[in-house]
Amino acid sequence: MKLCNIRVCGEIHLCVKKGDIFLDVTKGGFNYTLDEVISKGILPGEEITANSPEIKEPVFANILNSPKKIVCAGLNYTDHASGMKMKSAARGPVLFSKFSDCLCESGKEISLAKWENSYDYEAELVIVMGKTAYGIEPDMAEEYIFGYTCGNDLSCRDAQMLSTQWLIGKSMPDFAPCGPVIVTRDEWNPERENKIMCRVNGDIRQSAHTTDMMFTCKEIVSHASRYIRLNPGDIIFTGTPGGVMFEKPENKRIWLKPGDKVEIEIEGIGVLENRFI
Repeated sequence: MKLCNIRVCGEIHLCVKKGDIFLDVTKGGFNYTLDEVISKGILPGEEITANSPEIKEPVFANILNSPKKIVCAGLNYTDHASGMKMKSAARGPVLFSKFSDCLCESGKEISLAKWENSYDYEAELVIVMGKTAYGIEPDMAEEYIFGYTCGNDLSCRDAQMLSTQWLIGKSMPDFAPCGPVIVTRDEWNPERENKIMCRVNGDIRQSAHTTDMMFTCKEIVSHASRYIRLNPGDIIFTGTPGGVMFEKPENKRIWLKPGDKVEIEIEGIGVLENRFI
């Protein structure tokens, strides 16, 4: 099932996407928020969706009403790690974090601070946790996952490289756009050859498959859970393929700027779109 939050007359409603149709299940009588659906595992049934009105032009809201932890796996594609001239960890992915107020929705205009200019895109598959996980093994990890969505691990490269800690280059406001929908794990498999792409103003900058990841989603969840208690509603960025601007020679880097539109598309999930101002 594909689920999303939309804005309706100043309120947040839960929608189910069927094909190209968005159904407002809140108006259809479903009384749970998307956060509650994730934590309780309660999905709207056929009777609810059959009685839910169609939304012709949905205005997306955040995939979570109350964002929790944002954990990120870095250097998880070989071509990206080599392009960044960095080594991935042998025992598990490089982990870092963003703050919860970095989360923003598809369609939102994102402000770029005037005192920096090295803004870069990173197309990523994002895991949405559905159960509390601490110290779990990879073969058990899938049952702790609620679903998946598209993400853009936006980065300010100059700030990121000021020290060995990447936090300040990754955590500007709205620097973790996700969406537009969450697809439940029973309907989407990251270990199939799903295309993942990034387009800037229509120009393809990144193109790979989710199977190109060095560490699988199950391995990332297991590794992270050894050090971080993961809870329902926590999200995990799983790393980006090669093709980001920082991999290019310094004299050929064209950073994101106001007016640019970035689209992150993952086959079987959808297209996350944000414009910069």
